[in-house]
Amino acid sequence: QHVCLPGLRSDMSVRPFLRSVARGVSCSCLCGTEKVSQFSPRRFSVSTADRMRLVSFRERAGPDGTPRVGIEVKPSGDVVDLSAAKPALPRDMCEFLAGGQVALDEAKSAVQTGQHIVPRDQIALTSPVPNPGKVICVGMNYKDHCLEQNAPIPEEPIFFSKFGNSVVGPEDDIIHPENSDKVDWEVEMVVVIGKQGKNIKEEEAYDFVAGYTVANDVSARDWQMERNGRQWLLGKTFDTFCPLGPAIVTKDEIPDPHTLGLRCRVNGSTVQDSSTEQLVFKVPTIVAWISRIVTLCNLIPQDSDLESR
Repeated sequence: QHVCLPGLRSDMSVRPFLRSVARGVSCSCLCGTEKVSQFSPRRFSVSTADRMRLVSFRERAGPDGTPRVGIEVKPSGDVVDLSAAKPALPRDMCEFLAGGQVALDEAKSAVQTGQHIVPRDQIALTSPVPNPGKVICVGMNYKDHCLEQNAPIPEEPIFFSKFGNSVVGPEDDIIHPENSDKVDWEVEMVVVIGKQGKNIKEEEAYDFVAGYTVANDVSARDWQMERNGRQWLLGKTFDTFCPLGPAIVTKDEIPDPHTLGLRCRVNGSTVQDSSTEQLVFKVPTIVAWISRIVTLCNLIPQDSDLESR
């Protein structure tokens, strides 16, 4: 499963999952067009209508701590347990997405039965893709972000990555490292790749996209900009520095990912407020560009390739 963060932004809307016990910070991210109240959970939606929202979850009191796939009945609502409703479907999100439209159709039919619903207070959400193999990010990919920093708009995508150890769920704590004094946040739209591809044409890029979610691109700016030769990797990939989720919204629910609002709130204050309309390089360009270098594939657990910054 590949996750790609198409842009590098400093705008997010957040609840207390970006929190440091020592420093008392609470941060939440939102991607969509809904207005959000202070300290609301992160959502990814383009309207108030219910969407096909795939989640990975654990039961709080259950003996099995392995995440399994579910579908939110409504944003932040109860969850249909697909492993109970459709036992033949994979329990792992990567394997589920590899099932393509057949798996999605089975999931939709499970929702329509109204059965095997687990109350929200009995579960804990993990990252929707618990073990992405790659998190590929694109830096300086928002026009307004470039202008804010008096930086030139890139002529080609600036890629970097985060390691799998940075990925946590939307309700997990972010650990403030003792060896950094400049921890920062950024809201990101995330493109989740749904099938293997190499040398993908731009006009075929959406065939490889499973859906979209939201991320908090946490950074240690001192490690990114001042230490380790000013290469970005270490500053971006501390443990817990990539909260993902809560849900993957399937691509058929979002016909145009370039009209979504992005907001970040820290301790109730909005610190970022932008839109994917500001993307320098759009989703098809990013998917095609990076697929010339690495194979995009969701068949290997821990492969989450496209994050937009």
